[in-house]
Formats: sequence, C-alpha cells, structure tokens
Amino acid sequence: MWIFIGIGIVVLISLWGVATYNRFVTLKGRVKNAWAQIEVNVKRRFDLIPNLVNTVKGYAAHESKTLEGVTEARTKYLSAGTPTDQMKANGELSGMLSRLFAVAEAYPDLKANANFIELSKELSKTEDKIAFARQFYNDTVMKFNIGIKQIPASIIAGIGGFTEEPYFEAEEGAHETPKVEF
Repeated sequence: MWIFIGIGIVVLISLWGVATYNRFVTLKGRVKNAWAQIEVNVKRRFDLIPNLVNTVKGYAAHESKTLEGVTEARTKYLSAGTPTDQMKANGELSGMLSRLFAVAEAYPDLKANANFIELSKELSKTEDKIAFARQFYNDTVMKFNIGIKQIPASIIAGIGGFTEEPYFEAEEGAHETPKVEF
C-alpha cells in the first residue's frame, strides 16, 4: 500500500511540475508577443517619420540638427540587437520626436499644412498605441517575473532555464520638456 501512495505522490509532483513548466512556457510566449506588439507599432512610427521629416524640411530648412537627430535615432533603433538596446533607442527617438514637434510649433504655416496635420495625427495615434503596448508588455513581464520567483514554482523555473525579462522603463530625461533654440 505504501508503494501506491509513494507512486501517487510522485505522479502528482510530476503532473504539477509539467503544469508549472507549461505555464511558464505560456507566460514566456505572452512576453514575446507583447514585445512584438511594441515592434509592430514602432514600425508604423518609423514608416511615418520620413514623411513627417520631409514635410518639416520644406518649412524649416535651418532646423537640420533636429531633423538629423530624428533620423539618427530611427537608425539607432533599427540597428539595436536586443530588446534592452531597442528600449534605449526608442527613448531617444521619443525625445527627438518631441523636439521635432516643438520646432513645428514655431512655424504657423507648417502647423496649418494638411500633410503635417494628418501625419501628426497618425503619429500621435501611433504613440498612444506604443504607450499602451509598453504598458501591456510590462504587465505581462511582471506576471512572468513573479511566477518564476514564487516558491515552489521557482524550482521548475530554474530547471527550465527561465530567467527574468526586462521591463520597459522610461528613458533618462523623459520627464523634461524639450528645449528648442533659434
């Protein structure tokens, strides 16, 4: 009889281990999907940027430093290899876009231009989608990171090689208003 109880305990522990491992696989997949959603929206942003920059160039040719900064930040993101590097480059791009819109405020004709208005609206919608996707990503990462630290599930996480995922954090200087000097 003790053998059956022992076998039953081993079977239950094994089933728990498999279920826990599968839960971590699912959570890891959700983290990857959440990151992919950020990338989809960032790609949309990147598709809009050249058109916006070209529209601004026509009105504010002497603002080349800001326009070059936007282009460089976009290129930096595209060449970033890891999510952490992409997060940092994305922060730089957000800062440069803020400067670009601050420059646009100084040009009434530009602000009234139909192309600029439409591109600005689309970029604004995209920025909102990116913000939502970042929040969703961080919520998903939080669930995953907590799950792999909880005892006794942390044992399965260690055996399965599951490690913490990074949060998408606000870049340094994100709370500062961009300065535009003429």
